[in-house]
Amino acid sequence: MWKTYSLRTRLSLFLCAVFLVALVAGASLLRLFSADQLVDENEPAERSAVLVAGALNNALKVTSDPNAVLMAFLSGLASTSPDALQFRPVGAASTTKTDLAVVLSYSHVPHWFVSFLNLPDLSRHIPILVGDRRVGDLVYEPDIRANIYEKWVGFLSIVASGVGLAFLTIVIAFWTVGAALKPLSDLGNGLAKLQDGHYEARIDCSGPPEIRQSCLAVNELASTLSSLNSENRTLLRRMILIQDEERRDISRELHDELGPLLFAIRANVIAMADASNISEDDPDSAPHRAIQSVEALQMANRRILDRLRPLYIEELGLQSSIKKLLRDVHAQLPSLNVACDIGPDLDGMDSVVAQTIYRVIQEGITNVLKHAGASQMRVKAALHSGSVVVEVSDNGTGWSTEPVFGRGLTGMRERLRALAGSFELSRRDGWTSICCKLPASGVARPNRSSLTQS
Repeated sequence: MWKTYSLRTRLSLFLCAVFLVALVAGASLLRLFSADQLVDENEPAERSAVLVAGALNNALKVTSDPNAVLMAFLSGLASTSPDALQFRPVGAASTTKTDLAVVLSYSHVPHWFVSFLNLPDLSRHIPILVGDRRVGDLVYEPDIRANIYEKWVGFLSIVASGVGLAFLTIVIAFWTVGAALKPLSDLGNGLAKLQDGHYEARIDCSGPPEIRQSCLAVNELASTLSSLNSENRTLLRRMILIQDEERRDISRELHDELGPLLFAIRANVIAMADASNISEDDPDSAPHRAIQSVEALQMANRRILDRLRPLYIEELGLQSSIKKLLRDVHAQLPSLNVACDIGPDLDGMDSVVAQTIYRVIQEGITNVLKHAGASQMRVKAALHSGSVVVEVSDNGTGWSTEPVFGRGLTGMRERLRALAGSFELSRRDGWTSICCKLPASGVARPNRSSLTQS
């Protein structure tokens, strides 16, 4: 449980424990030395009482009329002696002023404090003799109630000063710890932002010099990481542009070279069938099978061209290209219920951003068709607060343990990362969703001559 307490709470508990120990130690010392102090304070008066009793006994021994001398002494004692010195005849009742009950009658001091002091018995009984007969005692019984009250006031002073000092120390400690923890908290928040990729954030370099040096070092690290991240994104974007250019070249070569060859093969097969008087419509004939193979190659060639370079984006615009892609999905799998929500303002996107949006949706649809076994699919793409949000979700089986990032999802995530976008794959309420977000305005596209020179 101690680990769950904050630094301020720990320091406060420690200070309270220190002052509590000091208070207990002070009370223990007060109990230990109060008895000796009372004895020392009353020793002169007790010694005087012994001397007075000795002088009286000596006077009674040498006088011829002891009773007259004793009566004269008692008369003088009653008029001049302090209350602590009394003559008690033999058989008289005792009224000891140092008894606990008498002391407790002093209402200003609590009973527990008087009991705690462990008071000594300060009374002194000195026999008074007339000849060999004991006629009474000269009793010394000091009134210690004032001494007890004085110690009670001292104890209250110790407690009050201890509590006040503890409160003041805790307040100062709270302020000092708060002043020290704020820059540490700022430093921790700054490091957390760096971990999340917010390299533009800076830390307020305040506080003690040691913490200020750490904050300055973290700010320098953030500047370096921001520069490296910008350069990395620029490099990744250039790589994507180069890849798109390579795909365009490959798709052009496939279209210009393979397309005419397939058409020529189809025409030659039909010509050979006509020359041999063989019907190409006969399912069992070789020309018919050859023509079917050529048509399958033409369809495969078109699919490859669409994946390499979707020309519909440049011809029809991004919105119409996505809708055509969804129509092809419905034609391929009529049982799949497809709902789409494509924003009309996506046609003005940068070429690289438009290609990325299209490929994210294309890869998401491919995953649904291959792995999900879904009956419903939703496709959303819209411009919101300067960012493009793309989401492809389905009600398929999802994944049993951890999602596996294949080549398609990995390439999608890297492409988004190059454009300062985000990628999230989640499973909620029976729906698997791929949600991507990327800035609508991209870096200006470099021309082909600069790509060639680089």
